[in-house]
Amino acid sequence: MHEMGIANSVIEAVRTEAARYPGSSPRKVGLRIGELAAVDPESLRFCFEALTKETDLESLELEIEIRPRRHRCRDCHTDFNVKDYDFTCPQCGKLNSECISGDELEMAYLEVEEHEPSPA
Repeated sequence: MHEMGIANSVIEAVRTEAARYPGSSPRKVGLRIGELAAVDPESLRFCFEALTKETDLESLELEIEIRPRRHRCRDCHTDFNVKDYDFTCPQCGKLNSECISGDELEMAYLEVEEHEPSPA
């Protein structure tokens, strides 16, 4: 299950990024996952929760955005979503396209909560 490794990498990235903001707490991390990335979002969520349980990141929320497979027609330059393996350009009807997205796996954002310093 490579989702466990992905979840662990996300947690490491969160810790690294959060360290840049001393006195803050990570609250939400957002991932973009392309439908071609071969990642099961529910397995990833399960692994993420298992790795953060009973840690300082237990309240960290994981948000996952699934990105569709998109192609660009090489003839008319139209961008379109691919459904049911139909690579036909909806604009010109040709089968001459290239994949431009849908294989990504990236951390899109991290929301942190800043804590006010206590008055002395």
